[in-house]
Amino acid sequence: MKSTVEIATFAGGCFWCMVSPFDQRPGVIKVVSGYTGGTEENPTYEQVITGKTGHYEAVQITFDSTQLSYDELLTIYWQQVDPTDEGGQFSDRGSSYQTAIFHHNEQQRQKAEQSKQHLENSRKFMVPIVTKILQAGPFYVAEEEHQDFYKKSNFQYKLYVKGSGRERFLNEHWPKDRTYLKKLLTPIQYHVTQENGKEPPFENQYWNHREEGIYVDVVSGEPLFVSKDKCDSKTGWPTFRKPVMSASVNVTAVINEEGGQEVRSREGNNHLGYVYNATSQSKDIQYHIYSASLRFIHKSRLEEEGYGDFILLFPV
Repeated sequence: MKSTVEIATFAGGCFWCMVSPFDQRPGVIKVVSGYTGGTEENPTYEQVITGKTGHYEAVQITFDSTQLSYDELLTIYWQQVDPTDEGGQFSDRGSSYQTAIFHHNEQQRQKAEQSKQHLENSRKFMVPIVTKILQAGPFYVAEEEHQDFYKKSNFQYKLYVKGSGRERFLNEHWPKDRTYLKKLLTPIQYHVTQENGKEPPFENQYWNHREEGIYVDVVSGEPLFVSKDKCDSKTGWPTFRKPVMSASVNVTAVINEEGGQEVRSREGNNHLGYVYNATSQSKDIQYHIYSASLRFIHKSRLEEEGYGDFILLFPV
């Protein structure tokens, strides 16, 4: 019987940013960061970024083709990169950050060529597509510190994606299709965060939660609120006096029937709940947030889950 497990290899600039888009998709078995396309054996990160070894920073994806096709992986790939940039990607410059698709067989080569031609013909970009399509060669696994960086150092990862210019470019050129989140979220989580829905009071996970830690966006993972800023509004929903940082959330112009202004996560743009008395003195402000939009991380797990920068909020 023919195996349905296949490998795909993509270079899309900094490999920190190329794991998460694939890692969350059903059918993906694993995503590994590494180096490929160069001449040196077993290169180090320090060697690769000089551009002298000829390697690309890349990710190698092991997937079950009965659940996720190579064509679908190609679509995901194009939506993570600027395929017109031949000097690198966003703020990362140099040959090791160039884009490329490494095919492992003739079928992959043909599909990659067709996919590239389709993008060219779409005229989505008014300049040539420069992403190379190359024969796959040896793939050298990168150092452990670079594996699953978006999980290990989530806060730093979010800052990097934004600061590098990647986030702005992708939002402008590739508006996100979020329907895939239905497979990752519970029905109530999807309803609240993606459909601006509401959850019942007193019948949700965190309305009377008392442990110490931080609350992050259940979709994007960005830090939103801290347990020490929680208060009892007697509404039956988690309520906070302020976000963990002033720039953590966006308050929109949407007003609900009780007079609250909508609150959305800044990076993920997910619906969180409503803020009341936003124009009053700070002591009167209350952020009524739906539990379904949150994930709680206990203070003892902050380092492990990539939020080590927030440990100082909980002095011993």
